[in-house]
Amino acid sequence: MAAELACPEPQSPELIVLIGVSGAGKTTLAGTWPPTRVVSLDQLRGVMSDDCGDQSATVDAVDALHLIVDRRLARGLTTVVDATSVYAKDRAQLLDAARRHCMPAVAVVVDTPLPVCIERQKNRPTSRRVPEVTVTAQHQAMREALPRLESEGFTRVVIVTADPLACA
Repeated sequence: MAAELACPEPQSPELIVLIGVSGAGKTTLAGTWPPTRVVSLDQLRGVMSDDCGDQSATVDAVDALHLIVDRRLARGLTTVVDATSVYAKDRAQLLDAARRHCMPAVAVVVDTPLPVCIERQKNRPTSRRVPEVTVTAQHQAMREALPRLESEGFTRVVIVTADPLACA
């Protein structure tokens, strides 16, 4: 596992899966890649419902996310997935797509302290605030996943421990 991220430009096409708690800074970090490469679950919720925080649109948004990721990988394009991806079942579908298209998959873990993530919820629009109990569960799941990411099939694991804004 690497200890830091310098927002590298991939040398060859790859699937980059951002992994982190709600409020960790994944979307800020995703903004360091060209926007055409980023597939954002929140934005797809917005496409499906006109509200990026509408959790009732999640199933449709996830379907669209997987379709877009699959089509981009089929074209050999670097693709960045901006979603929490803290649970193995969510990562598994992305890893399957990478395998189908013989594309390396990189896990970029945005490891922001839990209190910071909880505090950041207060500044979000009401529809995008994630309850503290959910953020805490996501944090625990992420921590438990860290030692297993390579065995799940990621070719590289990068852990971002600094403020993602430092990459801008």
